[in-house]
Amino acid sequence: MLTTTKVKQVAGEITVPGDKSISHRAVMFSSMAKGKAHISGFLPGADCMSTIDCFRKMGVVIDHARGDQVTVDSQGMDGWLEPANILDVGNSGTTIRLMAGILAGRPFHSVLIGDESIAGRPMNRIAQPLRELGARIDGRGGGEFTPLSIRGGGLQGIEYHSPVASAQVKSAILLAGLQASGTTTIYEPHLSRDHTEAMLSSFGVKLETFAGGVSIEGGQTLQQQEEIHVPGDISSAAFLLAAAAIVPGSNLLIKNVGINPTRTGILDVLIEMGAKLEIQNEREQSGERVADLYIEHAPLRGIEISGEIIPRLIDEIPVIAVIATQAEGRTVIKDAAELKVKETNRIDVTVAELRKMGASIEPTDDGMIIEGPRPLQGAACHSHGDHRIGMAMAVAGLVAEGETTVSGAAAIDISFPGFGELLAAVVER
Repeated sequence: MLTTTKVKQVAGEITVPGDKSISHRAVMFSSMAKGKAHISGFLPGADCMSTIDCFRKMGVVIDHARGDQVTVDSQGMDGWLEPANILDVGNSGTTIRLMAGILAGRPFHSVLIGDESIAGRPMNRIAQPLRELGARIDGRGGGEFTPLSIRGGGLQGIEYHSPVASAQVKSAILLAGLQASGTTTIYEPHLSRDHTEAMLSSFGVKLETFAGGVSIEGGQTLQQQEEIHVPGDISSAAFLLAAAAIVPGSNLLIKNVGINPTRTGILDVLIEMGAKLEIQNEREQSGERVADLYIEHAPLRGIEISGEIIPRLIDEIPVIAVIATQAEGRTVIKDAAELKVKETNRIDVTVAELRKMGASIEPTDDGMIIEGPRPLQGAACHSHGDHRIGMAMAVAGLVAEGETTVSGAAAIDISFPGFGELLAAVVER
């Protein structure tokens, strides 16, 4: 259980845990390369620990002795062992989809499984293109759902037009294409996150990016990186930025945050809504752009959020809905049907939870409509096992009259261990 109440301001100077997407890839790619790598800033959340567990089961030596420090010592992909046990990804969609792409190229059999949430998430979006590359993949519903059985190897490059803009789909195909003969090219309807491309490049892999897609030549070998630095997760920072944006009198500095352009939709939205936001001390770190983010409260206005920006902020939409409840006018979020196949149906769950607090919010087929500003009332909310829903409701409680409780708050540890403590450290009651 996490409890929040109305506060006077949000202020201070903080850092947030390491980027979840980059932490996954740092472990995956250093395991694919031969040699030893030291990862700093690693996110020790449940999802990323599932990734570590999967590679350990294939014989990769991974030492996670403390906090955000991880050492990977690998013999490279040719030295991996066929896993004797099922690879359990827990709640991690990133792990299962990227692992499927990696395992599609390995000449052995493996089985991927996850928790109840993963069991309901669509997998055919990766299984189909991986089959086209030559992998043998089966699962419930013809490969639509876990468990996924993969017999890999003998892949041939393909040209694939993805019906969805998804970094997980794109990454799975790229990681299989890396092990295939010839060239693999992926086209997307909109640009999705490019953490895979950025980190593969830092490992010496050559890719060709172009408007609408990316190509990779098979047969390349990853060159081990001795030091990998993971920046703070912008999706985690978003909840603290939102808190400062909606609580009058707030000013907050969040240091060392990743600002990959495919992830900064939340910053664009905050600025367009009227928040006073500054991007300071920009720099590059392990192939990723990093900066310090300073935000002050200012009057907010409703806007329309749609089209190409959606893949750049898909995980932040629940907390954007919270921000919209305190903005003047109407906020319309559309083209976000992908929310229905996240850890929960985030359209329906966000609407239901915010309505408990008195928000004027309506669901649509591909998003939601929020009227503001509306005074919120404390309520008994639930995360529904979704870390981003849990954090969004806790942030809403900072401007609500009375007490807001979030049941199922343990789910927050998936991406933001210590969220409750850090939030308490920057609020003044």
